[in-house]
Formats: sequence, structure tokens, C-alpha cells
Amino acid sequence: MPSCVYSGNGFKNMLTPWKLLLCQVAMNIFYHVVKAGLCLGGHDIFGAVRENSPTGEFVADINMEGNTGTTTIRLCLTGENANWFFLEGQSIRLNSSYTRGLDREVLGSVLMASLTCYEDDIIQSEYRIMVEILNENDNKPRFVERTIQPLYISELTAINSEAFAVKAKDADGDTILYILDLMSPDANYFRIDLPNSGKVILDKPLDFETKTQLEVVIYAVEMNTGEKYNTTATIIVNVLDGDDQYPIFLPCTPISQDQADSICTNPLYTVNITEKEQDSVLHFSPGPIHAEDGDKDIRVPLSYTLLSGDDHGRFMIDNETGQITLTRRVENRLLTPTYTIRIMAAQENDPKKYTVATALVHVQADNRFPPHFNKTTYKGFVIDNTSPATLVSTYGNEVLVVQAIDRDFRDGVNPRMTYSLAPKGLSTNLYHITQGGILIAKTDLLQPSDRHILKVEAMDQETGETAQTSVDIEVLQKGQSVPRSQFGEERLFGDIDASLAGGIAGVILLLAAVVLCLLIRMMRRWRGRHDPADRSHVARGKHPNVVRDGPLVRAREM
Repeated sequence: MPSCVYSGNGFKNMLTPWKLLLCQVAMNIFYHVVKAGLCLGGHDIFGAVRENSPTGEFVADINMEGNTGTTTIRLCLTGENANWFFLEGQSIRLNSSYTRGLDREVLGSVLMASLTCYEDDIIQSEYRIMVEILNENDNKPRFVERTIQPLYISELTAINSEAFAVKAKDADGDTILYILDLMSPDANYFRIDLPNSGKVILDKPLDFETKTQLEVVIYAVEMNTGEKYNTTATIIVNVLDGDDQYPIFLPCTPISQDQADSICTNPLYTVNITEKEQDSVLHFSPGPIHAEDGDKDIRVPLSYTLLSGDDHGRFMIDNETGQITLTRRVENRLLTPTYTIRIMAAQENDPKKYTVATALVHVQADNRFPPHFNKTTYKGFVIDNTSPATLVSTYGNEVLVVQAIDRDFRDGVNPRMTYSLAPKGLSTNLYHITQGGILIAKTDLLQPSDRHILKVEAMDQETGETAQTSVDIEVLQKGQSVPRSQFGEERLFGDIDASLAGGIAGVILLLAAVVLCLLIRMMRRWRGRHDPADRSHVARGKHPNVVRDGPLVRAREM
């Protein structure tokens, strides 16, 4: 603010005309010259102006009363906020600009300045100027940053308790109302009972195992204004794991596919041993005996114990790992073919939280021979017909039985052997194999002259050993007979019509008869040539009327 050192006519004579003009323009902003005798007739000035008003907006009038004389007086604006005003005639006006707006929230509610009256450069009086800035609703509510940061809440937080609180401020001092956006992803977990408090209440139980993070949107709305300015904040709630789950053995089997229902059952562990085994670690199926704390983020250490079935120390368990060891051999598997063991896994910090699983130990005879098929390829036949299912036969029209041999059994038949077709495909969908090794064809889906190659797998359910073989199946036409043997007569005519095959067989039989007759006739002719000499020799040696020494004579008639 330029200083006001105006001292009447003497001061004017010291200035050149153009300097006097510049000084007059500068001084007009801060003071107004009036006639003498008025300084003592003024009073304090009170006014009001709305925030964001444009420059030149009327603020207040200047009223001074008193005798006017020849002495010139000056009025100057001074004080902390004097730069927000300028004098124009007998009034005070607002001195704002485009880049410097009148903002109540920045400047406060009142502007303070002073109006000083000079007479012959001597202060005669000073009056206070107090201008109230009238509030305009020009600000939206704003959330306090620290109240909308990501939160961490334990899943054990009680329902109907305060989960968290938010706070918003309005620079205009308006009353704020807090509202939950019901369309936000996890709004159903919370509620706000007192809309103007900002306190958010937990309305639904939290579960770390099903949902570890929640997202909710909250509105802050002006309640007592016509504009209803509002703002939103997205609150991220991280759920902390609490010790509320029991241990569970792995791998567990889910009861349902519903992700919200994560309940699953403990597995049944199984293992096979032989009578000769002892001092060995047991390797169970479907996996090693292992349990975990149900609280995934806590993972409390567990302790393993055998509740029953240890058979007086025959089976021992490692309390830390759950590994079971067979300490001595089984004397007679026929007396005890299966051992049932009950295993408990409990939290070390809270033994009341535990789970129990069952393990079965099957005792088997010593397995020395793997199963095998006595053929690499079996031959099968199916005659085309309208029946939905037909047994596959083999040579001689006998039922085809594809059965593996296990030399660990006296008769070679393992009752624990199962059969399956592999791999699964179009051909295997046309056939089914029973656990006895008998193939069944879905005849109504087959076509004459079809040929299928099937892979049959036999598996020993006790040892897990497998054997494989192939089955070559031909689909015969209606009326076509099954060959008697692999190298039989019918095999030669297997692809010829039955009547034609019969005709050919008849011709062959006729030719065979002709050849036989010729052979008989030739034998008779050969014998006829040698009969006279043979007969004479016989007569000489055996007939009683024949004379041995002397010429031949006719025999006498008796």
C-alpha cells in the first residue's frame, strides 16, 4: 500500500504535472479527498458481501458529518484486509479479481480494515471497517483421508458391533449424512444405524476362509442444503484370520461344490502290507497322513496321536509328522487280515480343537508273481442281430473270457482282479467288460463287417499291478456261423456264402469217392495176377490127396 503523505498546495508545487497525475491515480484506490472539517464527523463502518462476488461489488457507504473548511483531508484504507477494498465516491467496494476470488473458507467470515482521515497530513480520526463474508454453498463434502484408508478387521468381530467409522467435512459447515451404497459388492455385510454419525456396524459374520477382502461404497451427502452436494469413498476391508477352524486331514473331500460352504470330510487312509514286513514306514493312499490347521493364515502346529488300533505297539506314530511305522511282522494274516487305526490330530495350543481320521492296514500274502494274460491277442466274434446286447464269442461259438492269470493263487484266479477297457474311446463305448472278464457288445450299435480292436487292462486291487492284452472283434453277418477253430475248414470259407461253400464241399467229396473207387479196382487187378501160382503152392503143401514125390496125377474121386 503506498503511503499517504499529501500536504495540500505546497506538495502540489513540488511535483511536475505528469508525476502529479500518477500519484493521484494511485492514491484514489486508497483514499478519497473531501472537504475539511469532516474527519471528526464519521463512525465505524459495518458491511456485508457474499463470497465469490465480482470486483466492484458494493460493500458499504461512508457517512461523515461536520463543518467544511478550506483544509483538504485524505481518507486512506489501512489494515490487514485493506487490499480487498477500494474507495469510489462515498462508498467502499470489493477489490477482487478472476485469479483472486473472495472465499469465506480461506479468509474467514469477517474482513477487517481501517479508514484513516488525514487533515494537513495529520491523522484526525480512524474508523474501523468490519465486513462480513456471507457464506455460499460452493463446497462439496470431503472425507477425512485417515478414515477411508484400507482397514483390517478380525473375522471374530462380533455382529452388531462397530466395524469402523468414517468422517467427512464440509467447508461450508453443512450437516453431513452418511449412506451405504447398497449396490456395492459387499454392502450386505454392513449397515449404518445413525446416518449422521459415520459409524458402520457389522451386520453379517465374517469368514476368512471364504472371503478375505470386502469392498463397500459410502456416500457423504449434505443434509441441510438445497444442492445436496455429495461425495463417495470406497472402503477396502481386509479380513484377518481368527483361530476359529478345526484341523483337517488332507486330502479332504468337499461335501458340495458350493464355494461358500467349504466343509469337507477327512479321507480314509489305506495301505497294503505282507506277513514278512516289519520295521518299515507305511506309505498310505491317497497320500501320507497329514493334517493342517483350518485357519490358513495362522497354521497352528499340530500333534498326532493313535487313539486305537496300535495292536500293543505293532504300529507307532511320529507325534510331529504323523508318519506310522510297522514295528513287528504279522504272524497270521488269516486271523487278522485288516487292522483299523484311529488317528487324532490336535492343535498344540488348544487340544480341544482336534480331528480324527481312520487308516486301514490290509495284510496280504507275499506277492511273487505279477498278473499276466496267456495271449497277447484274443479273437472275438459278434453276429449281427437286433438284440441290444450280446456276449462276445470266440472260436467254436464259445463265450469269450478274457482273464488274467496270477500264479500267486493255486488255480491262477485272483478274486481281487478287476478288468477295464482302455483307453476310453468310440470303440470302447460299444462294449462292456464284466469283472469276470466277459465282453458284452451293444449289438444294436454295430454294423456287419465292422472290426474293433480293444485294449483290456487287468489290475490287482491289492498290489496295484496291471497286465494288458488286446481283443480283435469281428462283426459277422446274419446267418454266418462262427469259425470252429483258428485253422478250421470254415475259416477257408469264412468270407464265402454258405450255399456256395456247401456246393464246393460236395464236389470235393465226389472227387474223393471217384479216386477211392479207382484205387480199389487197381488193387484187385494186381492181386489177380499173383493168385494161380500162390494157389498151386498151397495145394501141394496142405491137400491130403496130393502125392508129394512123382508126377502129377488126377486125384481120385472119393
